[in-house]
Amino acid sequence: MTSPVERPHPIPVVAIVGRPNVGKSTLFNRLTGTRAALVSDLPGLTRDRREGTADLFGTDVRLVDTAGLEEAERGSIADRMRKQSEQAIADADLVLFVIDARAGVTAADSSFARIARNSGKPVVLVANKAEGNKGTDGLLDAFSLGLGAPIAISAEHGEGIGDLIEDIRAALGLKAPPAAKKRRRGDDDAPAEIEPTPKVPVRTKPVRVAIVGRPNAGKSTLVNALLGEERMITGPEPGLTRDSVSTDLEWKGQHIRLFDTAGLRKKAKITDTAEKLSASDAVRAIRFAEVVVLLIDAERPFEHQDLTIGHRVAEEGRALVVAVNKWDLVEDKQKTLRELKKTLAESLAQVPNVPFVAISARSESGLDQLMSAIAKIHAIWNRRVSTPQLNRWLEEALSRHSPPAVHGKRIKIRYVTQPSTRPPTFVAFSQRADALPQSYVKYLTNSLRETFDLPGVPIRFSLRKGENPYAKK
Repeated sequence: MTSPVERPHPIPVVAIVGRPNVGKSTLFNRLTGTRAALVSDLPGLTRDRREGTADLFGTDVRLVDTAGLEEAERGSIADRMRKQSEQAIADADLVLFVIDARAGVTAADSSFARIARNSGKPVVLVANKAEGNKGTDGLLDAFSLGLGAPIAISAEHGEGIGDLIEDIRAALGLKAPPAAKKRRRGDDDAPAEIEPTPKVPVRTKPVRVAIVGRPNAGKSTLVNALLGEERMITGPEPGLTRDSVSTDLEWKGQHIRLFDTAGLRKKAKITDTAEKLSASDAVRAIRFAEVVVLLIDAERPFEHQDLTIGHRVAEEGRALVVAVNKWDLVEDKQKTLRELKKTLAESLAQVPNVPFVAISARSESGLDQLMSAIAKIHAIWNRRVSTPQLNRWLEEALSRHSPPAVHGKRIKIRYVTQPSTRPPTFVAFSQRADALPQSYVKYLTNSLRETFDLPGVPIRFSLRKGENPYAKK
């Protein structure tokens, strides 16, 4: 049904590996120039593989931030994290093996250095946290790992990053970055001529889709099912996912970027620091998504937290799709479906006709219907209505139900336009905009939704004081 995105010009893949708390995520953020990966003093915060693009002196590489490598019992969470890291090494063109220069080389470092060596992939040894004098001993110890000379850096402070980038380029066999051409004699004040940068083919921006919901609703299982591979760590334990991890897939020619997020619980129940960071990251994923899939557990449907998340999505103006997971476990499907749709309509009355899809991520059923719903709601969310159409609609809406009189004076709405989409946003102009009752604004909003076929997306409708700004004076 779906497949990972195939890029016409594949870029090198670099995996960042090492034991927990050596600064892998900090290095990932430094090289990508983002704050995409969660960073904390808590060890083992990263669990799933996170990918990002880094520009290394004019050449793009794909960086993969991984979970910390740990010795663990078979089947445990740590064991599943380790398998994800080992898979990242297998898929990479180059491995950055990171150690903590201040802590020195540990037994775990030595053990996992063997994994890196045995992979047959080129390895660059990185001694992080080497700022000051405290990292000197650990830097010398790093030679014992048999991975060559270590590169001393401080990912937090940006020290040594230039040297590291040069070593990465050399290990990947990349040419030196184009240097400025020599200036002509006697032309010292003229700017250096830089070789033209080769044109990069324009790519269509992916549709950003965030999968959100309560813990243990099956979000990571759904992402794995859509990708067709075990990309995310899954299991019966709630709260396995900690940070929002993006992955790309192709669906009927459409480039989709999926964000698997941590489960969201009530704020009062969140006391763990890692969960606070995870919840904040999940809320951020909602804010920057275009379409949000609210995943509901069919065995415990529409609990208060589900509805709270739905309201948050609507407030942010995101397109929403509700997917009920574990549908294969429901016995009376027709009755349950009616009840769920009724609850959804009553609880999210401000966004009527939200797409509702029943799926089973584990058995991979209903996935095509889910992707179709995502594509359809995304198109509606981006829909634009021309100004002439809007003003013809306004005349008809006013004739059907004219604005109420306030203090004996009729309120006249003279003009309406759509300044933006994502979500559809409309502005009407009236001399007495503040006096118009909210009930009449709601009437206009519902009429807009019905007339221009805008189901299931938030609509922003506001009134401004003034005449028609485009009317001839």
